Amino acid sequence: MEEYMLPCTNKWLFGLDCPGCGLQRGLLFLWHGEFEKAFHIFPAVYTLIIFTVFLGLHLLDRARDYHRIVIWTALLNGAVMIIAYIYKIITC
Repeated sequence: MEEYMLPCTNKWLFGLDCPGCGLQRGLLFLWHGEFEKAFHIFPAVYTLIIFTVFLGLHLLDRARDYHRIVIWTALLNGAVMIIAYIYKIITC
């Protein structure tokens, strides 16, 4: 399955990981039930799933207001991505 994954343009051009590097592998690990590996490769995978669920609810269920939850989960996901990226840069 890895031969079908998209390459990171940032890594290809500059030799550095981008904040989204590991997303595809993290989702693949989740698909195979390897939850710890998914978190290790891309820590924001779980907050991204929560954000995606609430975004989908916001788009599909117009009777309820999910606007605030979508914003907060997007901010949480962005914060986790940035913190994980800084940690990856410092420790590698």
